[in-house]
Amino acid sequence: MRRFEVVERSMEPTLLDGDHLAAVIDHLPSPGDLVVFDHPHRPGFKLVKRVTSSEAGWMEVTSDNPGVTMADSRSFGPVPTTDVRRVVARYWPLRRLRVFRKHR
Repeated sequence: MRRFEVVERSMEPTLLDGDHLAAVIDHLPSPGDLVVFDHPHRPGFKLVKRVTSSEAGWMEVTSDNPGVTMADSRSFGPVPTTDVRRVVARYWPLRRLRVFRKHR
């Protein structure tokens, strides 16, 4: 399990700037899952997005708040499912504590 902090607004209202997330490795993300992965053109820069489709090692991801950013599959296409982490919980701030279940 790894921890991440949200530092932008592309996933509002689901995730807010300053939310802290826990994520686990999941090479088989399902549509609806929230995932953390490396930006395809900025290695080491992590993005959190929602999976809209997934097949044969690739997934398409989108922002919940698409008016804020185009940094999703609309601009860089599908991304590989290797080294993808699925968000399992928002643990901070405590008043926003939430467990995210895997979509099927």
